[in-house]
Amino acid sequence: MRVLVTGAAGFIGYHLSEALLARGDEVVGLDILNDYYSVALKEARLERLTKHEGFRFTKTDLADEDAMKKVFAEGRFDAVANLAAQAGVRYSLENPGSYVRSNLVGFVNVLEGCRHNGVKHLVYASSSSVYGANTTMPFSVHHNIDHPVSLYAASKKSNELMAHSYSHLYRLPTTGLRFFTVYGPWGRPDMALFLFTKAILAGEPINVFNHGKMSRDFTYVDDIVQGVVATLDRVPEPNPEWSGAAPDPGSSSAPYRIYNIGNNEPIALMKMIETLEESLGQVAEKNMMPMQPGDVPATYADVDDLVRDTGFSPSTPIDVGIQRFVDWYKGYYGE
Repeated sequence: MRVLVTGAAGFIGYHLSEALLARGDEVVGLDILNDYYSVALKEARLERLTKHEGFRFTKTDLADEDAMKKVFAEGRFDAVANLAAQAGVRYSLENPGSYVRSNLVGFVNVLEGCRHNGVKHLVYASSSSVYGANTTMPFSVHHNIDHPVSLYAASKKSNELMAHSYSHLYRLPTTGLRFFTVYGPWGRPDMALFLFTKAILAGEPINVFNHGKMSRDFTYVDDIVQGVVATLDRVPEPNPEWSGAAPDPGSSSAPYRIYNIGNNEPIALMKMIETLEESLGQVAEKNMMPMQPGDVPATYADVDDLVRDTGFSPSTPIDVGIQRFVDWYKGYYGE
């Protein structure tokens, strides 16, 4: 296939591009290389991708309508994986406009590009944050998600609604993927595992929110990528059993699907920290902090639909994944 991967210099976008190139697909990687976190890290990922013969890069702003029209017109893509977004829950409290621009305006441009250029399947990143104030565990794609607790979460739910309208109106096949706390080599510096590793190695204290009473469905990046590829290859069809009298949020009478990709095994935050301490051979000094605005105490993914439809389920244990991250971190930063 010829695939457009937006956010190709990002954490998941980089790993997905590597996986698609490894199996022989052509990849056009799109990224704006903004400075939300280290541009040098994004450029290092990109440098590795440009060594592949089947990879081409375009530095383009997702929210630039004319530029995106040109990318799609010239690209002739079979499929699109939209992983570009303004990420981060806490950052959305301070910079709401960047989420509207990247996650809403940018996503409309992706939808329009797919609609007008014969794209056969759009897969896009949603987030476990859409579950918001929900407390029924595990989180299921069949649950109602009308109570987001951050603008980031609201923007991701909006993506799912926007995608459905295009699937309904234009029969554009779309698949939304709700990622659960992704971690691994080449990870994002704003995520807890990265922040904790950096602080512990520097002999600095780590901030542990909600006094450690948190749990997350930590999902290793290779598992996430395998899930993205599995769904990319499976173009959704209308669900013949869908009914407007009892509408199922996870499917539709249109070619539209939503899946969770999580490890299906939530880990207590303190357990994650203990595992990291073991991998580093150092004990962390801990600052116990209150819950942060926009955050939730726990996440836990029901992945039954993903397993049923693709045969794939995440499987990397937390101790294995964290050790791989630590090995990468020490190698990359020369620790």
